[in-house]
Amino acid sequence: MHHQLTKFIRDIYQTNDFIPLHSPTFQGNEKAYVLDTLESTFVSSVGKYVDRFEDDIARYTGAKKAIATVNGSAALHASLYLAGIKEHDLVLTQSLTFVATCNSIYQLGAQAIFIDISLDTLSLCPDATAQYLEQHAELDCDGQCRHKLSKQNIKAILPMHTFGHPAKLEQLQRICEKWNLILIEDAAESLGSFYQGQHTGTFGKFSAISFNGNKIITTGGGGMILCDDLSAGEHAKHITTTAKVAHPYEYFHDQLGFNYRLPNLNAALGCAQMESLQQVLENKRALAARYQTYFNHSDLTFVVEPKQAHSNYWLNAIICPNEKVRDNLLIKTNEQGVMTRPIWKLMHRLPMFSNALKGKMDNSEYIEKHLINLPSSPYEIS
Repeated sequence: MHHQLTKFIRDIYQTNDFIPLHSPTFQGNEKAYVLDTLESTFVSSVGKYVDRFEDDIARYTGAKKAIATVNGSAALHASLYLAGIKEHDLVLTQSLTFVATCNSIYQLGAQAIFIDISLDTLSLCPDATAQYLEQHAELDCDGQCRHKLSKQNIKAILPMHTFGHPAKLEQLQRICEKWNLILIEDAAESLGSFYQGQHTGTFGKFSAISFNGNKIITTGGGGMILCDDLSAGEHAKHITTTAKVAHPYEYFHDQLGFNYRLPNLNAALGCAQMESLQQVLENKRALAARYQTYFNHSDLTFVVEPKQAHSNYWLNAIICPNEKVRDNLLIKTNEQGVMTRPIWKLMHRLPMFSNALKGKMDNSEYIEKHLINLPSSPYEIS
């Protein structure tokens, strides 16, 4: 099985060299814009490319305001802070996610409640979320959602759009309305993904996108906060630039802030990448279609986009029939120079989150043992 799979992937990428999981492509104005930045000397947090990049992302996603940050983790941390998440608050999120989702919660002194995923989205399950709240939460006389036993405030729901496949956002919005919770999206992996025709990251009050080197487009490192209104966006920009009050020469900061501003040098790269985004997305969907056809008559199941969603297929994935098959494929493909990877360890299994509140994890545990990610670089598909 692994020999045929390795040959198929090598035929796609037309190489006998090592094939990474996801590498960036630079086929446009990247070099020209970066050189322009160097020549301007505006390589840090001020410059025309930062403003342009923010405008490009806001226009593409439909967000009211987009604020560039040094990385996706900073964008998510600031999003939670802007949403009013404080020490001892609780945030409902999925255990099957990248660790940055949870780090951002705990860095504010808050805690996670881990909820199961839906098998068709690999993202936070609305049914499991609603069930947990019905069993363990209550609304107090002020309308604040509280955990029945600990009496802690439950403040937000934080889905992560796994591998770019959108969560069931409409259902999660309804749960937030019922329980007076804030929806914050970890859209780190889902630039170019849409749910019911609306871009991910624009359903929540705040959302975070990542432009790490392995994402759909890259700024080397970098992230973006998406805001649902202009005033929130201005506040986001203020606190991510150390909350400095504008003045010709005085240094005055009027509140706690973060030094999270994306450098102009990185933004220049992002602007060039945005010019090629549509072609990259088309290439990635073509790649996903080839994988899907290949696995149609196989014991391995290709992960397809959910209903009512248009996914960017950031990372392609397959579900193996059992753990033994998964482990054998991982070993053999990597030995043959084709990078494949298992999904992340579930967050509630990590030592720093092991005492967190959680619901049942049947779907998450199944996916943890059965899923493999395949090479997904957006190379031109012939």
